[in-house]
Amino acid sequence: NGRGSASLRIADFQEVLGEPTVALAKLRDLCFSGIPFDGGLRCLCWKILLNYLPLEKALWSSLLKKQRDLYSQFLKEMIIQPGIAKANLGVSREDVTLEDHPLNPNPDSRWNTYFKDNEVLLQIDKDVRRLYPDMAFFQRPTDYPCLLILDPQNEFETLRKRVEQTTLKSQTVARNRSGVTNVSSPLKTTPNSRSEYEVLPNGCEAHWEVVERILFIYAKLNPGIAYVQGMNEIVGPLYYTFATDPNSEWKEHAEADTFFCFTNLMAEIRDNFIKSLDDSQCGITYKMEKVYSTLKEKDVELYLRLQEQNIKPQFFAFRWLTLLLSQEFLLPDVIRIWDSLFADDKRFDFLLLVCCAMLTLIRDQLLEGDFTLNMRLLQDYPISDVHLILKKAKELQDSK
Repeated sequence: NGRGSASLRIADFQEVLGEPTVALAKLRDLCFSGIPFDGGLRCLCWKILLNYLPLEKALWSSLLKKQRDLYSQFLKEMIIQPGIAKANLGVSREDVTLEDHPLNPNPDSRWNTYFKDNEVLLQIDKDVRRLYPDMAFFQRPTDYPCLLILDPQNEFETLRKRVEQTTLKSQTVARNRSGVTNVSSPLKTTPNSRSEYEVLPNGCEAHWEVVERILFIYAKLNPGIAYVQGMNEIVGPLYYTFATDPNSEWKEHAEADTFFCFTNLMAEIRDNFIKSLDDSQCGITYKMEKVYSTLKEKDVELYLRLQEQNIKPQFFAFRWLTLLLSQEFLLPDVIRIWDSLFADDKRFDFLLLVCCAMLTLIRDQLLEGDFTLNMRLLQDYPISDVHLILKKAKELQDSK
């Protein structure tokens, strides 16, 4: 029965994770077929697969403590200290020297950085408020608000206040990366703008605010890439998974753990977000071409049909690949796909096969449809059964 096999699977996971040193190949193998949610197994496996936790279990507790302390340090340096500086400015005008006055045009002035950061913050803010509008989760308060920031003694400027004060200037944020403008899929409707700016009362933080902080700190620590629209769609499923961990000791640290797992994941996929790399071997164009060359191997008739209709991979595969399919399916299904992607030792080669599987599963419709119809199918993918898609992708992989 299904129940028996589920508890057997859980036992398999517990056995591998119970060893003093986790056997990575075995773990990957198990995770590839989907990780049970029970007992926080998925959260733990993802942390190992994303190289956050080492394979030696004895190192876990000291590593976690070190990383979580480091994250608190980031909060202090990048959110709290600038916030204090900004708040103090209003208190005592006389100690502000001309060199470091907010209106000082000197590019080295820290205020200049502050205003630049605000542009990034506003873009992040706009994107994270819209995370998975079909689910209430991101609008709900977290059980573990950041006490460093919500301490009522604090008079400093929080990200929330920064956004409120800067929203007026938000017209500057309209510039986004060309090609990603069509990042939202029909699945995601935007809420009306009034509710979009409702903020929870003081002392509470919504989950989207936590995601905003993670992205803001990432942007500050990685100025070369900063923040690119779509990163919110990568951090969302990670944070959701960690913040719903049944084990409260882990759940409490969802923010810091998500930050480091997101950073590690971005180290592997960030090239997809960097415009200047588009045509290099590691860039997104190369990967999109590879979806088509793989399709050509597996189903030449379908490949030729898409070529003939001039349906280029960037019309749909750009979003599929860059956002790891997070926009094409509902969140629980995205999470299931990510089990397989993170478990793939060739890191995201399997994603190309999943994209191919998605094409071959609707081949009959694509062979019959015209350009407009086919574009609609690819922009709003019709099959919601991810198990079917993953099974097909596995068949393609085995038929090499």
